[in-house]
Amino acid sequence: MSLHPKVQQRAGNNSTELWPPGTVLLEDNSGPEKKFILQPRPSEDPNDPLNWAKWRKAINFGFVCFYSVLVSEFISSSGPTWTPMHKQLGFGYDMLNNAYAAGSAALGVGSLLLIPFALKLGRRPIYLFSTVMQFGLSIWSARMWSVADLMSINLLQCLFGSLAEVIVQMTVADVFFVHQRGRLNSTYIWLWKTAGALGSLIAGFITTGLGWRWVWWLNAIFFGLFSILIALFYEETKYCPPAIVEQVAGNDLQPSGDSNVIDQSRQDKGLGTDAINSTKSLGSQEQGVSEDLYATKIDHNIPMKTWRQRLALTTISTTDEGFKDILRHLYQPLVLLTTVPAVLWTASVYGVLVALQDVISTCQSTFLTRPPYNFTASGVGFMSIAKFIGLTIGSLLGGVVSDRVIIYAARRNNGVFEPEARLWSFIPFILFVPAGGLMFGIGLNNGAPWPVIAVGLALYNVGVAPILAITVTYLTDSYEDVVGDALVGVTFLRNAISAAFVFAVDPWVEATSIKWCLVAIVLISMFFMSLSVVFIIWGKQFRGRTAARYQYYARRQFRSRG
Repeated sequence: MSLHPKVQQRAGNNSTELWPPGTVLLEDNSGPEKKFILQPRPSEDPNDPLNWAKWRKAINFGFVCFYSVLVSEFISSSGPTWTPMHKQLGFGYDMLNNAYAAGSAALGVGSLLLIPFALKLGRRPIYLFSTVMQFGLSIWSARMWSVADLMSINLLQCLFGSLAEVIVQMTVADVFFVHQRGRLNSTYIWLWKTAGALGSLIAGFITTGLGWRWVWWLNAIFFGLFSILIALFYEETKYCPPAIVEQVAGNDLQPSGDSNVIDQSRQDKGLGTDAINSTKSLGSQEQGVSEDLYATKIDHNIPMKTWRQRLALTTISTTDEGFKDILRHLYQPLVLLTTVPAVLWTASVYGVLVALQDVISTCQSTFLTRPPYNFTASGVGFMSIAKFIGLTIGSLLGGVVSDRVIIYAARRNNGVFEPEARLWSFIPFILFVPAGGLMFGIGLNNGAPWPVIAVGLALYNVGVAPILAITVTYLTDSYEDVVGDALVGVTFLRNAISAAFVFAVDPWVEATSIKWCLVAIVLISMFFMSLSVVFIIWGKQFRGRTAARYQYYARRQFRSRG
């Protein structure tokens, strides 16, 4: 099959370097009208989530967002309850801090253990299972009496809550195209972070007005109602084509019998999956085959699933090898984490920034209740408004800027999208992180007026929200076919870093001061964020060198789109 001239010009004799994983033809600017080429390419099946109507996608994404809001609020609402729990149950602040750190560790382990089931069984049963478990844990939290209760609840709620840090981005990749993901991931990050901030604020008022136990009783009510909604209305986004025949040869899965499937011989030569899909479509178009690259094309001979089929408890593709495959996904995230530079860098940036956020939160809960501030529980929660303002500003700017930058860069590159183009929108937000973190730490250390502390919180979150969204979207764009494993690796390291910092913060602050503790973490975060320049310059080469590994692990995924 001949290739489109534009692709031939780029591919030359060595397509491995020019078309690594993640490089796709995003826009055809050869004609008078500039149009987006849909990446990834949707099938002709009306049941394919990429082909869903906009309202159906919006409803699905709305469920996912509300799930992340509930989980984030549940994990983050404990801060304002610390003082009354200390007085009523005798829990020391060091014990409360250690319980928080144990939860941070569970956030990393949870996704490693549970996401393989989302890959195998589908997203819907995992959303439902997680929501029901959080409902039960909310009741347990409201009836808490002992240190054993405290530690067990923190471990389990974060174990199951960790799913929200991975499965949401998996769902976005299931349903939406490349040029839409920046805004959607920014929306998710904004909701995830603001839910934690506003949840802490609301928890403060509930603790003051009704008592700390009612924070968890109200969580139980919301999780109980939401679990019913998930059971009755949430549709599966894992797409399994109705007729895919695959040959299983050892650990290698090679699709066959489908016009959209990758030509293995060309893949062995190093041509990335996304590039092949693009060039294949363009080649077909050049030969006169009618194929619209700019819109979904539906085969109405394929029947729509019934409502009962849409709400099936599990979605398992017929080509999966059985539950033994789950064992692969327990270690593959760690392999990708340690061998793919983009995964390790994303995890490091994400981890250090969230660790800094967690240290700020624990310092805020501990020190704002002491002189010269003497904040009540509601006062500590009230400081979350500053986080909300910063997160909102950062997310509004980051999502729009990110998607516009990649479109602009693709147009300058003859329509070819390189994931590193998204990282240019990363750079303007970097300086907000040290500015806000240092203002908060130095201000709290010196007893500065509380508005100074609040401004520091706002500035820090103006930087954090878009940076987290951009790095995760960059990883999704680069290694879409292994996004589940890659994000699990990110979440594992990110929470390991966070747990280490939170465990260390009390003795660290005691030995140095809040100021020097936060100065050290800010410097570490600046180092990892500055590596974005390395990926802007050499990221494409990194993707090219890891292409064979990516394709190997892509073929070891649970087969879905084919």
